[in-house]
Amino acid sequence: MKQTGIHSRYFLPMFAAMHGTEKRSVRVAILDLYEGAPNQGMRCIRTILKEWGEANDLDLHTDEFDVRLQNKVPDTSYDIYISTGGPGDPLITRFDDWDISWCRWLNEMERWNNNPDTVQKKYIFFICHSFQLACRYFNAGLVCKRKSTSFGVFPVHMLVDGRNEEVFHGLKDPFYAVDSRDFQVIQPNIALLEEMGASLLCIEKSRPHVPLERAVMAIRFNDYMIGTQFHPEADAPGMLMYLKTEEKRKTVIENHGEAKLNSMIEHLEDPDKIVWTHSHVLPNFLNSAIPVEEMAV
Repeated sequence: MKQTGIHSRYFLPMFAAMHGTEKRSVRVAILDLYEGAPNQGMRCIRTILKEWGEANDLDLHTDEFDVRLQNKVPDTSYDIYISTGGPGDPLITRFDDWDISWCRWLNEMERWNNNPDTVQKKYIFFICHSFQLACRYFNAGLVCKRKSTSFGVFPVHMLVDGRNEEVFHGLKDPFYAVDSRDFQVIQPNIALLEEMGASLLCIEKSRPHVPLERAVMAIRFNDYMIGTQFHPEADAPGMLMYLKTEEKRKTVIENHGEAKLNSMIEHLEDPDKIVWTHSHVLPNFLNSAIPVEEMAV
């Protein structure tokens, strides 16, 4: 039997309205790494945040920071941080001003969270390109170029820690996700990750006919920071409209073939695949950052 509809954790009870209390104020910073490139990611993140804030009757304040074009990063006044995907090589920018600023920001977040005197910790989600940068920053594994571009909707397989990860609560194994990248993280630094208290959550699909390592698809770096190689924000309706435009349809067919386009459209229309992932991962992360009991206060 197919599971349909939006995951119930997406829409938590509206405690403030029920109890007649003042709205809980939540500040979210979006670190935009798209470098001005056309994308669906920012729209999807904005939509998820808007619906989550409205569903929980929150006074939600969101700011966006153009990291790569304007070299802007947020300060420590936010509760939640989402660092987006983006184009390009995550290895050759380490000496660029924006990359240095991003790493300094992450270091500041680490120091804040490691300080026992700070009560309200900072919760961070890294997506795709940001995930690769975080893996480079933490030395979590080998960040390298793929032999070919990964583009489409693919199954993602959970590891033991992934099955116990609250951000993946409600997902199947495997679950399906949108993947679009030229780089990957392989050869995880297990000893260092264990020392950090980090955990590997999931890996890419098995390809028995291809003698290549399976890339890491998600890591919990610590209690407050988690990242995915895939795009959990991707929404099926928006992507379907995007793929069905003549320009994008032509581009996908030229670069990946018509069979790939048709496969993506089929997966996007399946309520158990991208619709399900979209309605679980980021909403679960947001709920874990601002627990239910805090919203009830």
